[in-house]
Amino acid sequence: MTQHSFRADGAKITVYLDGPVWDGKPTAAVGAFACKTKEGGAAVLQQAIDCIRDNGITHIIGPMDGDTWHSYRFVTQTDESPAFLLEPKNTPDALEVFKDAGFSEISSYFSARVPLEQAAKTAPPATTDFEIEHWDGTDPERLFGQVFELSCEAFANNAFYKPITRDAFLAMYMPIVPMLKRELILFARQPDQTLVGFLFGTPNYAEGPKPSSVILKTYASLMKGAGQHLAYTFHKTAAVSGFETAIHALIHDDNLSALRSAAEGADVFRRYGLFGLKLDDQHSG
Repeated sequence: MTQHSFRADGAKITVYLDGPVWDGKPTAAVGAFACKTKEGGAAVLQQAIDCIRDNGITHIIGPMDGDTWHSYRFVTQTDESPAFLLEPKNTPDALEVFKDAGFSEISSYFSARVPLEQAAKTAPPATTDFEIEHWDGTDPERLFGQVFELSCEAFANNAFYKPITRDAFLAMYMPIVPMLKRELILFARQPDQTLVGFLFGTPNYAEGPKPSSVILKTYASLMKGAGQHLAYTFHKTAAVSGFETAIHALIHDDNLSALRSAAEGADVFRRYGLFGLKLDDQHSG
């Protein structure tokens, strides 16, 4: 990952020159952004833009720490409730700095919450195509290796997708193994044990050691119906485990997961945006 970092007046930013493709063009990503003042933020962002222009790149997306496997997105709307575990956080000034520089929202997302007592009221249709199973708690490296392979296939057509190596994926996820609860990690497997879907849930430890909410962080499937069965089992398991609320985390507005979240009666409490800037448009303006 070709990157450069800049600092100015209590602000910092990192440029990733080999960001995901946007609109069919080579694109740089800007991330790891923070500022104590709008002036400092504007100065450091301009340094980043100048660096990108000097490298012959006209498309910029941010905030994004290189790719969608890492942290990205600004909070754009909030009910002011505390951030949940692994949620993006930023100051209002940070968002305004990007907007003032000409960035506009190019992709939108949300998080929603639902009381578990009202979730998963209707079971999905029975199937013999696959079975849902809980992780048995053993061999986490093999577990994440399988998840990596399925993720690459399931997410390959997503906007702003950029592949990473298996080693890089494991480096992100292996450190969180001690926090995992095996009953909240689910798999959909065909009768021959082929993996066709997975779901990762985690207690919201941002609330402390005994959280009342649980996060549906990621799920993906390669077979029709598997995602619905995974989500149903997750909500049922979380309720039995004593959690009160499920958080449907960081869902793209156009994703099928958004419809499923709404069908569960979940209420949106936070919105996020990914922003883009085309320097050729800015120059011509």
